[in-house]
Amino acid sequence: MFAKLFSQSGLSLDRLKALVEVAAAGSIVQAAGSDPARQSQYSRQIKELEDFFQIGLVERHGKGIRLTAGGKELARISRFFLLGLSNFQRGCLAEGQTYRIGGGATFLATFLLPLLAEPARAKSGIRYSVETVREVDIERRLHDLTLDFGIVNRPVLSRPLQLRQLGSWKAVLWVPKTLCRTEKEALCELTAQRLPIGWPQEELPREQFDAYTNYEPSLICGSFLDARAALEQQGLAAVLPDFLAPGKSGGRYWQMPLPGQDSAEFQYRLAWNPRLLRLNPHAARRRDALGGALAKLLSRKS
Repeated sequence: MFAKLFSQSGLSLDRLKALVEVAAAGSIVQAAGSDPARQSQYSRQIKELEDFFQIGLVERHGKGIRLTAGGKELARISRFFLLGLSNFQRGCLAEGQTYRIGGGATFLATFLLPLLAEPARAKSGIRYSVETVREVDIERRLHDLTLDFGIVNRPVLSRPLQLRQLGSWKAVLWVPKTLCRTEKEALCELTAQRLPIGWPQEELPREQFDAYTNYEPSLICGSFLDARAALEQQGLAAVLPDFLAPGKSGGRYWQMPLPGQDSAEFQYRLAWNPRLLRLNPHAARRRDALGGALAKLLSRKS
């Protein structure tokens, strides 16, 4: 069955590992950490794979290179294969696994990190690695299996990724009373596009709101947490989820539904790649435990 595959030299785990690392980093330079010797090694190993498969795996892109479609597919196959071997080795050695979870800064700080830091979970022996990842990158990294789980707002992801609903939230406009004396005045200023707003672009893209596509925020920031910190300075309004009130006295602000989005609900969802479960059946238990606990936590916050 595999006679042709091993009839010539050039294929090895080291070479496949090099391709996977370059694919994950985005370039040979980034994968090699600016080490010229390692850059040369990566280039040579990828060239040897190209000679073996008789296909181009990388192509010029500006001043650097990027993987071709064939390179991306071989990297995906190799990553799946290497992860399977790694999981098998850990099982043979009775080693634990670190589950990698990516999501927006606000969800991680408000829900996930407090959950994972609970004494019972911290003592369970199960390890987690949590990192802030933009939603546009979570889908790609789940496909690449460089994340085990992701937290997204999107209702649909590309196949074969799967989703589990965790909880809903609504966007709320908070306006300091130092800016507007009444809610009516705040609404008029917003309608006239004169209200200074801090907008959390990474976690709530304005492109999702037709009514605010042309609105020019006074401050564009990354997360809801950033927008809340700016709001508390009393110099501008901010759009926040309904579970994230400003830390200072709520009496200092007008709180109102975001006009034009009064009934719109957003959903947090747990996302995963079913290939992960085939590589590591224990991941199904972690998915179910995390999903259930997070859903319960979000229901209490609403």
